[in-house]
Amino acid sequence: MHNRVKELRMSLGLTQKELGERVMVSRQAINAIETGKFDPSIWLAHDLAKLFSVSIEYLFIFREEDRK
Repeated sequence: MHNRVKELRMSLGLTQKELGERVMVSRQAINAIETGKFDPSIWLAHDLAKLFSVSIEYLFIFREEDRK
């Protein structure tokens, strides 16, 4: 699944570690989400969207061809 996590994180001037601390996950988890290696739980997606003040649909780009 494609996402805008890195773009929005950088726009706030946050490191992966800082973002992880704000949503209570590791820097490695943030890196895995940003690189598409890990799809977050719905609750983590919610927390990230809330932190960035965007919708989940804006933050995560759902495409049928990405469906697992």
